Amino acid sequence: MAEEQTKTPRPLVVGANHRSSSMSLRDRLFVDEDHVPGFLEKMRHAGLDQAMLLSTCDRVEIQAVHDDPEAAAESARELLAAHAGIEAAELEDQTYVLTGDEAVRQIFTVAASLDSLIVGEPQILGQIKAAHRMARDAGMAGNGLGAILQGAYAAAKRVRSETKIGERPVSIAAAAARLAQDLHGDLSRSRGLLVGTGEMGEMVAEALLHEGLGDLTVVHPNPTRSEALARALNGHFADFDELDRILDEADIVLTALGSRRHAITADMMQVALHRRRKRPVFLVDTSVPGDVDPAVDRIEEAFLYDLGDLERVVMAGRATRESEAEIAARIVAGEVDAFLRGRAERVAVPALNELRGHFEDVREQVLAEAGGDADKATRLLINRLLHEPSEAMRGEAAEGGGWRAAEDVIRRLFGLVRGGARDNNSGKGSGT
Repeated sequence: MAEEQTKTPRPLVVGANHRSSSMSLRDRLFVDEDHVPGFLEKMRHAGLDQAMLLSTCDRVEIQAVHDDPEAAAESARELLAAHAGIEAAELEDQTYVLTGDEAVRQIFTVAASLDSLIVGEPQILGQIKAAHRMARDAGMAGNGLGAILQGAYAAAKRVRSETKIGERPVSIAAAAARLAQDLHGDLSRSRGLLVGTGEMGEMVAEALLHEGLGDLTVVHPNPTRSEALARALNGHFADFDELDRILDEADIVLTALGSRRHAITADMMQVALHRRRKRPVFLVDTSVPGDVDPAVDRIEEAFLYDLGDLERVVMAGRATRESEAEIAARIVAGEVDAFLRGRAERVAVPALNELRGHFEDVREQVLAEAGGDADKATRLLINRLLHEPSEAMRGEAAEGGGWRAAEDVIRRLFGLVRGGARDNNSGKGSGT
């Protein structure tokens, strides 16, 4: 029986994440998407024929199912070490190895974005599905791994639909992009203006472009700098002297000059809004001191946010995510328990079918021997069915082994209580 159990495929996870390892190690472990098929082939040659590779900036994980997870984990770590160009022993302190139920729990937790550097970030689920697809294309996504991943997807979907874990932004750039969407809706129809080339302004511009901003123009007193950043952001650049005209056309204005002078005054904004026929403008001033005259905030159609405003939005978002993460963790725990329970039940089915077949064979034998005598048939049936369990119990007792445990199992299986009485509630409502 023990030998059969060792041959039952079990899940395992071998990896390094933002908690277990340094960024420099993760950079070395990272496998570019173009090289994933080759790495999967190396995994197959190492005996990991039902596995996938999840490689992101925050983690590199091999998720697999194998009949010898401990040996497979060693192979996986050796493959990662070889890819990083280091000895496997150097990975021991910065990687984790999880098997069985703990591996399942890790896969579910990662998919639900509860193990991410930014809890609730939405990208990880797409990255897992992409890794799964590549493993499937390589013929390495078997039923065992596939079942775990489908369960993880279901858990992640519940977390997204039943909590607000991903609704509030947790970075300055994301907060600005969310506020812009709240004001203008679909950003593909909006035009953006970046005044200056400061790092924070560039980050906010990237976030807006990522959310679909339709057009971005960069201006700076130094045209070389505006042209270089416009090329990097795949946008347009214009002369700083044209700022008044471009302001008329901008739905979203970002400032990152840091010149200690107001590049955008209240009068400029009033004129621009008049020409825009009062269509609102969203402004983000990322400079300290600011590039935008604070009086702009008193104009009805101008919505001005500085870094302090955005930081307050971010803090509220982080607090919301932390509280929602607790709810999400309970959802994931329930989904993991349900998955493990279902898997255990499926594993028990073959043994139950075999037991039912054995009982049926014995029943046919005793009916033939009893010759129509029902009393004799039932006594024969009871004796035959209890013979082997009785011998096994006597053997355990004689050897001083686990007969107490076997006795407890028998009592649970047949609804018995100590003293010879039967549990009257067992089997209630059952048709068997």
